[in-house]
Amino acid sequence: MDFELSDDQLALRDGARELLGDLAAMPRVRAVVEEGGGYDPKLWEAMVEQGWLGVDLPEDRGGLGLSAVEVAVLADEVGRHAAPAPFVPGVLALGALARAGQSERVERILGDGAVGTVAWSRDPGAVRAAPSGDGWVLTGRPDPVPYAPSADVVVVPATGPDGPALFALDQAESGRPARQPAMDRTRELGWVHLDGTPAVRLGGAGAVAALVDRGATFVSAEMLGGASLVLDLAVGYAKDRVQFGRPIGSFQAVKHRCADMLVDVEGMRSTTYWAAWCIGAGSPEASVAASTAKVWCSDAARRVMASALQVHGGIGFTWEHDLHLFLKRSQLDQLTFGDAAFHRERLAALLRPRVEAGESVI
Repeated sequence: MDFELSDDQLALRDGARELLGDLAAMPRVRAVVEEGGGYDPKLWEAMVEQGWLGVDLPEDRGGLGLSAVEVAVLADEVGRHAAPAPFVPGVLALGALARAGQSERVERILGDGAVGTVAWSRDPGAVRAAPSGDGWVLTGRPDPVPYAPSADVVVVPATGPDGPALFALDQAESGRPARQPAMDRTRELGWVHLDGTPAVRLGGAGAVAALVDRGATFVSAEMLGGASLVLDLAVGYAKDRVQFGRPIGSFQAVKHRCADMLVDVEGMRSTTYWAAWCIGAGSPEASVAASTAKVWCSDAARRVMASALQVHGGIGFTWEHDLHLFLKRSQLDQLTFGDAAFHRERLAALLRPRVEAGESVI
């Protein structure tokens, strides 16, 4: 079997890298950071114009008709550039709305560039849903939500009378939250407070599970991009930094750290793209693959960032060096849509019936 990206996928990656190399170059990222976080409207407009948000939507719904693998390719590049734009939250919100037939909200995001995001919580009871007349109302507070201060549409998993369900609300009506201080300043965060907030129901437990699968996979792809860039930074620095008359990359301890980083990054790549393929192909292994990717990528990204700091020494801790931007961004991604512990528990719940039935878990 051929596990490499196809020619079309490589062309997509190269085109994304060219666009982000221009509109998400590090000076532009730092400009957003210096303003306190948020997103770059010009970059976001370019993503919308090129159809990035609808890359895996069917063509009859206004998308490009590709698959989750192509979304992962783009998310990989977004992470590699620490791009200040709500790409992954937007793709997730748009996909949930499209699957629920919310054509008006889909058009607002695809055609008008409205910002969509997801208010997910590790605690399934953090948000409660209750019927109200012909609609629903939500009460509670989810985890801090990326891009909530700018979002027009928020997709919210909540617990209703019949169990987990997925809802959407318009912040133009409910009001946008204030931007909160955060370590990761390449993005903005906000608390979404729900107090009898009107919402529309998008689906039940299956819609929530699909959102978690896609969220875990695409966030893993973003972590992969950041970790691969940090590996490149560490290797480049190890070649250039000289101590005792030799490049530090010639010392065994530094070599071993860089080799371990490469193993971690390639493991991240394998698990992430397997999960994306499973989602795109409608495989019954999608949930297992997504949680596997999130477990591996959350743990591996943390190791890669720590090793890169060790290789860079003191310079890696300074504000002037770019490494800290990727480290802080990775720390948020490690928690988004569940940390490694959350997905280990999810994997155990998914695989236990197979073990009890005497079936293989592989």
